[in-house]
Amino acid sequence: MEIRRILVSQPKPENGKSPYYDLGEKYNFEVEFRQFIAVEGVSLKEFRKSHINILDFGAVLFTSKTAIDNYFRLLEEQKLVAPVTMKYFCLTESIALYLQKYIVYRKRKIFFGNGDVEDMQDIIMKNKQENFLFPVADIHKPDVPKKLEKLKINFTKAVFYKTVCADLSDIKELNYDMLVFFTPIGVESLLVNFPNFQQNDIAIAAFGPVTHKAVKKVGLRLDIKAPTEEITSMTMAIEQFIKENLNKDKKND
Repeated sequence: MEIRRILVSQPKPENGKSPYYDLGEKYNFEVEFRQFIAVEGVSLKEFRKSHINILDFGAVLFTSKTAIDNYFRLLEEQKLVAPVTMKYFCLTESIALYLQKYIVYRKRKIFFGNGDVEDMQDIIMKNKQENFLFPVADIHKPDVPKKLEKLKINFTKAVFYKTVCADLSDIKELNYDMLVFFTPIGVESLLVNFPNFQQNDIAIAAFGPVTHKAVKKVGLRLDIKAPTEEITSMTMAIEQFIKENLNKDKKND
């Protein structure tokens, strides 16, 4: 199997650098990026079904800029304004700085970590008396809630936005030798956008056990899976696959 073009179902790197590009240069194949999923905010009608009053909380924990956008969107749609006493806890400084889009940064109580709740454990524990709101997507990792539960923090998880299939109608045909997926909904998006998709000789790579199951569930052949004990990244898995196929070609010659 000759690999000439790979489609990675992730956004194109903003800085133009990626280990996928490095791998493509090494093995002489073209790499393209395209996000197969999109994010859309829940409607106010949907949100009200949760019976959550945003202003009942004295603190809010943000793990993404998307969470910030949808938090303030739902406030605005309800004609509410976050009080100046509101405390904002952000996983990273980059997320914290994004708050400037909505509030006067220097006049608010804002705390941030280095990408993990454990980095913020001390400051969170100092504010343990607060009732925390945790805006999430409908599909999210359980890591943060588990850590908050371990700290015995009083928090409420609320869905502010959801992950949906992206519109890929501008792609007329999947003229690729390999498709790379990272989420079950990415696999779903493939079949929603290309209902007559036939895998044939197209290799499919998937990251994570849940995505592996999603590929097999829809009757597709899973050619490359990561991570494993020996292979920790998708690029490593793809490289191993290419090497194995090169060796097979040499034996056949």
